[in-house]
Amino acid sequence: MLFTKEMKSKLLQNINSPEDLRLLSEDQLPLVAKELRDFIIDIISVKEGHLGASLGVIELTIALHYVFDTPNDLLVWDVGHQAYGHKILTGRRDNFHTNRQLGGISGFPKRSESHYDTFGVGHSSTSISAALGMAIASNLKGDFEKQHIAVIGDASIASGMAFEGLNHAGVTDANLLVILNDNAIGIDPSVGALKKYLTAVKEGKNPRQNNMIKSLNFDYSGPIDGHDIFAVIKELKRLQKIKGPKFLHIITTKGKGLKQAEEDQVKYHAPGKFDASTGEIHKKIEENLPPKYQDVFGLTVLDLARKNEKIIGITPAMPSGSSLNFMMNEFPARAFDVGIAEQHAVTLAAGMATQGMIVYCTIYSTFLQRAYDQVIHDVALQNLPVIFCLDRAGLVGEDGATHHGVFDIAYLRCIPNLIVYAPRNEIELQNILYTAQLGLQHPIAIRYPRGRGVIANWQTEHFSKYKKTEIGKSIEIKTGSNVAVLSNGTISNNISLAVAKITNPDNIAHYDFPFVKPLDENQLHSIFKTFKNIITIEDGVVKGGFGSAITEFAAAHNYTSKITVLGIPDEFIEHGTVTELQQYCKIDVKSLEILFSTY
Repeated sequence: MLFTKEMKSKLLQNINSPEDLRLLSEDQLPLVAKELRDFIIDIISVKEGHLGASLGVIELTIALHYVFDTPNDLLVWDVGHQAYGHKILTGRRDNFHTNRQLGGISGFPKRSESHYDTFGVGHSSTSISAALGMAIASNLKGDFEKQHIAVIGDASIASGMAFEGLNHAGVTDANLLVILNDNAIGIDPSVGALKKYLTAVKEGKNPRQNNMIKSLNFDYSGPIDGHDIFAVIKELKRLQKIKGPKFLHIITTKGKGLKQAEEDQVKYHAPGKFDASTGEIHKKIEENLPPKYQDVFGLTVLDLARKNEKIIGITPAMPSGSSLNFMMNEFPARAFDVGIAEQHAVTLAAGMATQGMIVYCTIYSTFLQRAYDQVIHDVALQNLPVIFCLDRAGLVGEDGATHHGVFDIAYLRCIPNLIVYAPRNEIELQNILYTAQLGLQHPIAIRYPRGRGVIANWQTEHFSKYKKTEIGKSIEIKTGSNVAVLSNGTISNNISLAVAKITNPDNIAHYDFPFVKPLDENQLHSIFKTFKNIITIEDGVVKGGFGSAITEFAAAHNYTSKITVLGIPDEFIEHGTVTELQQYCKIDVKSLEILFSTY
């Protein structure tokens, strides 16, 4: 195996489970921490992954498994970005190099992977509720000695769900320990009044009698230095003997142990490949490449905002990931990072829309799932023209099942009043962003993928040359005689590449349907009257998605053409590169080439 001799040190190489860790003396644990940190840095520098969060909790991770009887005591990590050290200490050291790769271990805690992973995570702010549920269940079973620990960050604890869990836990006798890992940052710096409160606590400016956690009936302790492993162990041992809800506040530094990661915590959250010894990130050749879709969004909205003072931007804790930071930097009074609070983001946007503001609410597709009721009840039911910009739609790659944005077409197209659109390329994205602020009478969801587009010169030749998009219209990309291929979104590019490779391209007609709702029914009538074979292709789930909309249309109008629906199968797709996952779903260029060759 690639990572063995030079990367395993004397102590870590003999730790195959927390039981082995507990055989060591406390004096040996700082060396374990150093070895564990170096091990993570060495592998992530080559294999990539989430770096900073795991480096920040090395001492805490060791202390938790040293003090508590895991897995009998139940440990829940919030989000899971910070769980690499946990995975390495719980029997996955020798295959940690497969992290986030196809067939390898997951980048997040996963119940099917290890009995030490007590709860599957990937989205934030779930740990307190999950651990409380476990603690109440233990009480009901008569197991009053079992410990239940939730580790949550200061960005995640600001989410509504975390407060719901705290509110409930405070009126129970559940044996629950909530550990707040306070490093003042999630992916981007933490925001909001709670951050200011926690900062005041850390600086000793907040009187203990006004402690908000204590007021919720938690036994509060801290803040303590989360990198002082002896202090952490001492406090965990004390709390281990206290019954009921407890709260430990620890202070850590994200990226601890790698100078560059400590100094640039946003960039080193997931830095890509870098030099393990110097920390220098390997530069990627990005000249003359097509733009990232997130940058097309961010730069276009900024340009539109310069011309229209009613334009507002909202994101729940993803300013850099969504590129709303371009607008935030220039118009800080009109662009808002509301923290990890998707429900609030959607209803905040709805409130602004009632007052005539034009609101671009940018949320990763997988995270909009967390605000589904607000989309229906607060936006669509009132027919408020909020503009939802769904970044990371479709397969996202190595983050896997918790992060793929493959459900949005299915869960959005059933909502009355809501327009659902997916651009074929970055110019179409720019044009729909422009069109959306011209006075749409309905809310719209615009979905676009992670990664780069296909037009390298988009800014020099197309930027600000906006064209109005006609709502509900499809596009005939290519004529053909035998089979009609209907696509939605950027998967259209795979189809064009595949058709170009077959020997009988004249057999294939290709139509792009950017609007899943409303569908271009006039075009569909023409297609079904012309073709006996129809293939639909999308990068969303086939159950309830774009293809389902086409089959519903055919059934409603008694068309009998054979319809083949391609997309994401009815299962949760695991981690791997986007290309590997498209191959698995048979929507990659090669699979489509083989299919088209049969017609």
